[in-house]
Amino acid sequence: MPKTTETYWNPLVSANTHRWQPVEGMEDFAEEVTLATDEITGDYTKLTRFKPGADTTAFGPKSHDYPEEIIIIEGQLYDAAFDIWLNIGDYASRPPGEVHSPFKTETGCVVLEMSYPSQAL
Repeated sequence: MPKTTETYWNPLVSANTHRWQPVEGMEDFAEEVTLATDEITGDYTKLTRFKPGADTTAFGPKSHDYPEEIIIIEGQLYDAAFDIWLNIGDYASRPPGEVHSPFKTETGCVVLEMSYPSQAL
């Protein structure tokens, strides 16, 4: 089964604020909206929005057994695992097992994430 589809809508405009949900465990500083998902494979595309001042240091570094791609859509995000500030347009293709985060942002940030659990090791 392919990913779900929805033609032409803008998740970043205020009319679609109701579609964003708090990220579990990070309700005070991050929310997400799923753009597409494959119910069979678990592959998904989503946006995560970190509020200004968000800091995930308390959660430590993160990794998973599947590949993912990210691109910064809005704002700026610091990835402590790489000691780098990511800006609008910065892209990463992460292989399975790559350690990333914790993250922080001073200004807020929107990240587009495409994850592929179907390709888990």
